[in-house]
Amino acid sequence: MGSTNYTGTFIQVAGDCSTTAAEQPPVGDQAPTVGALQYALIAEHPYQFTSDDVQFEVYATRRGIPAEERAAARQAFFSKGQPCLRASPLSKHYGWGIHHEDDCRIALVPLGSDEYQTLAADPTVKQLKAMRSKRA
Repeated sequence: MGSTNYTGTFIQVAGDCSTTAAEQPPVGDQAPTVGALQYALIAEHPYQFTSDDVQFEVYATRRGIPAEERAAARQAFFSKGQPCLRASPLSKHYGWGIHHEDDCRIALVPLGSDEYQTLAADPTVKQLKAMRSKRA
């Protein structure tokens, strides 16, 4: 089974992120977006879930997979490669860094905050950038 989890890693916002401060993804009248669902899960439960947990929960929620079918659906979901949170709209568009602790649990870190600056400068934490939205 593949995994999207990182350990001891900080995903910084993308180089072409258009915002200078973290923003909550909008929640409209339509079905919630991937970004809004990811934000709700991670912001309400910092360092509780892994990237794999969040990625699958968003997938299952958007597809309406019933609870009794989720174990099998999770196995099928991760039997194929999945994009990691470097491709998340939170880091690409909305100004959120994503910190992965040593046990793979994640939390959001707002761009421009002291915590963001500290994590981005910490040599003991692996630094990655979110994927750009456009080619360089």
